[in-house]
Amino acid sequence: MISFSTNAAEVKMRINHKASLLSSPLISLFVLSGFVNVIDGWQFTITEATIDDIQRAFTTNELTSRQLVDLYLGQIASLNSLLRGVLEVNPDAQDQADQADRERKEAAYQGRCCLGELHGIPVLLKDSIATEDALNTTCGSYALLGSKVPRDSGVVERLRRAGAVILGKATLSEWYGVRSATIPDGWCARGGQGVVGIAFLSYWFLSFYPSS
Repeated sequence: MISFSTNAAEVKMRINHKASLLSSPLISLFVLSGFVNVIDGWQFTITEATIDDIQRAFTTNELTSRQLVDLYLGQIASLNSLLRGVLEVNPDAQDQADQADRERKEAAYQGRCCLGELHGIPVLLKDSIATEDALNTTCGSYALLGSKVPRDSGVVERLRRAGAVILGKATLSEWYGVRSATIPDGWCARGGQGVVGIAFLSYWFLSFYPSS
């Protein structure tokens, strides 16, 4: 349990012992996640890879968009019940990735190199960003579930032009906290309480105020 305070000594007293926090599944997951994201059977390691790194891996056939999307979908399937960071995944994401792989092969065959900077790169969007597709846009609320937006938002139009794969919708504070001042940060009706932020806060406090 963490209590916020401007007094460093008080903060140290209110943080549970470092060992107990690091032994929790959530913090262990946060600490270890940087070491496990390797795509099986390939030399390319996704951990901390930049977009340029990924695009080079696409070009050298070390990686495909479909493999990258499948990796992230697998991570979401295995971790989201704990982290509750993703509200829904795009049922068309794998088709979009396959299309990107086909376009890349065609461009290579034709000697073209004008594909978008984000071509084949999966992107998660906040659930407040409108997408005219199979995904909902609800700002975390059941009140808008099933509603249809008239068009893509401007940022999504630019992402699609750049070739990005829309992977899904990420959670947020419902209505960005406008619904009630008492709703905890990161909570929404559709996803419940997101806990990724808690892991980052715990890690941050332990870094700045380590237990003696």
